[in-house]
Amino acid sequence: MKNKTILIFDDDVNILEVCTIILVDAGYTVKISETSHDIIEKVTEIKPDIILMDNWIPEIGGIEATRLLKQHDAYKHIPVVYISANNDIHLLAEKAGADAYLPKPFDITELENTVERVLNEAEAN
Repeated sequence: MKNKTILIFDDDVNILEVCTIILVDAGYTVKISETSHDIIEKVTEIKPDIILMDNWIPEIGGIEATRLLKQHDAYKHIPVVYISANNDIHLLAEKAGADAYLPKPFDITELENTVERVLNEAEAN
């Protein structure tokens, strides 16, 4: 699973910093974005293996950004893990078309396990 690239969309710099530290320590390459309106351009440039998408990210928001990705023929296969502090995160993730979700706050183990599980599932398909 290592040598995989994770692209994180979140407008909270503290979340970006913590997730980057955790995931880099786990052996992943991590790229970040604080906005989601240019998701297709970012994905084209970075070519991530998985995306972590915040719900409340500026410009178009996580739901619309995830939908844009999932409607794009070249990128719809990239798994998206929806992250949010919303109580109804499972509904938001479903509405967006995300492959999985992770409620905030989450701990290190939850983050690592979710990323690994979703990457394994994507490779199996």
